[in-house]
Amino acid sequence: MPKPPASFAPELTFAFEIRAELSPTRHVGHGDGELLEFTPIVGGTVTGPRLTGTVLPGGGDWSSTRGRVCQLDARYLLQADDGAIIDIVNRGYYRERAGSPDQHDAGLRVSAAGVYYRTSPVFRTDAPAHRWLAETVFVGLARGEEDVVAIRMYALS
Repeated sequence: MPKPPASFAPELTFAFEIRAELSPTRHVGHGDGELLEFTPIVGGTVTGPRLTGTVLPGGGDWSSTRGRVCQLDARYLLQADDGAIIDIVNRGYYRERAGSPDQHDAGLRVSAAGVYYRTSPVFRTDAPAHRWLAETVFVGLARGEEDVVAIRMYALS
């Protein structure tokens, strides 16, 4: 009898961290049970083993809160150290979730206890050295800090 195929579980590999600097959130309005806000992105850094560069000013994050769940829809530009421009559309969710622990990666706290703050970014660029970004699925683990949102990007194998 033939052996069954080996099981496969995808793995996440740390690629880089985006630290987007924010200016104050602007209230846009209320819908039916919804709060809509916009937070401008005014700069920042990108550091990690697979990508380094800066966050360019001019993008922003639209957040729509319904009940206890905040849906995020951010779009901004990165500039790699080699000058290449990279577009990022980063969607995700923030919600408080009782019972979830602090999560750490190599000693760094990547998410706080009681908080689910995850993103699913999509990148676009025509720079050959960075095409891998547009051909890879990522998961972002985000955490808020004073005037900064830090997002650790993990490539899914």
